Amino acid sequence: MGVVKAWNFFKGYVIIKVKGLTLERFLNLAATNDIYLWDIRRIDYTELEMKATIEGFRALKEIVNKVGCRVEIVEKKGLPFLLYRIKNRKALGIGFILFFIIIIFLSSIIWDIDIVGNEKVKNEDILKFLETEGIKSGIIKYKVDKDYIEYLLLNKFENFSFVSVEIKGTKLIIELKEIELLNEEIDENTPSHIIAAKKGVIEKVIARNGKAVVRKGDIVEKDDILISGIISNEGSEGFMLVHADGEVWAKTLYSYKIEEPIIKTVKEETGRIFERKEIKIGDRGIQFIKGDIPFDDYVESTEEVNILNLNINFPIKILVHKYKEVETKEIEQDVDLVKEKNHIKAVEELNKQIPQKADIISKDVKHFVKDNIVTTYVAIEVIEDISKKRPIN
Repeated sequence: MGVVKAWNFFKGYVIIKVKGLTLERFLNLAATNDIYLWDIRRIDYTELEMKATIEGFRALKEIVNKVGCRVEIVEKKGLPFLLYRIKNRKALGIGFILFFIIIIFLSSIIWDIDIVGNEKVKNEDILKFLETEGIKSGIIKYKVDKDYIEYLLLNKFENFSFVSVEIKGTKLIIELKEIELLNEEIDENTPSHIIAAKKGVIEKVIARNGKAVVRKGDIVEKDDILISGIISNEGSEGFMLVHADGEVWAKTLYSYKIEEPIIKTVKEETGRIFERKEIKIGDRGIQFIKGDIPFDDYVESTEEVNILNLNINFPIKILVHKYKEVETKEIEQDVDLVKEKNHIKAVEELNKQIPQKADIISKDVKHFVKDNIVTTYVAIEVIEDISKKRPIN
């Protein structure tokens, strides 16, 4: 889509209005004669607005005369018209050409490296390593070998299982997936204990290797030893170190507290808007429409204007900051509805914490209303495997 827009911009096009009672016949004849029209919009029963190329507009003359419609040009767009307007203003023309060359040059450079998907390895470490290989902000796009970057990262960082490199506009996007270090990945020849990953009440212990030191009903804290990798030798004071293996299932509790006011303060937009425009080059911005914001209370939003209306990520951006006036109002919520909303939200948050393999055995919900606040406590009890391996030093 961006290529089509760019082509139309370079060739030039016009926005036209067609008026008459035979608009459908006009469109059918245009299609029959292979005249390209786009963004067709009906204004009313007898009027259409659309875009056409310069050649297409000239070819419409015969059709317009045949069907008895009237055509008027609303606006002329594109490079040919722009050059025509500035051909007698040499300084402006030279400035425009230089600006255009600069834009093309800047759009051929990587200005930002975005890294996603990493948790254990810091962005700074990845960027520092890439910089030693000459891959950094300011590099020309054609010098970026995506396959080579993937190879470098996979060989440098052992805990990356997947690397994908993509260029979008002036941004280099590196997507990573890290290997999850599971208990089973501790070398089987390494002596280890099985410890508690969290607090719980023991329900069942399955010790495949090692010695179980807890039993059903015991309360354990996080990091307590559940299955020991140290086994005493019978009839002597010696001991043996083994790689403990097994499962320890326990009752654990997940709880969440949420508060919501009964009388709630909300902000509603009045419809009044104040705008400021800004040119941003890299991290620096220059505001060219200033003035004090005429509202005491407002919400701010920022929109980016696409340069030349093309889908290209230029390092030079035009930003429009909109300040929308708001009025503060107080509304009284239904207490029962607030309780229900709190309950649903608390359960949603707890579901993010509870492991998928855990079995839910009970849920307790309590609501308290005091000083205009509805407080909801939700506690969910589950049975889950809390075992985690820890090497014996």
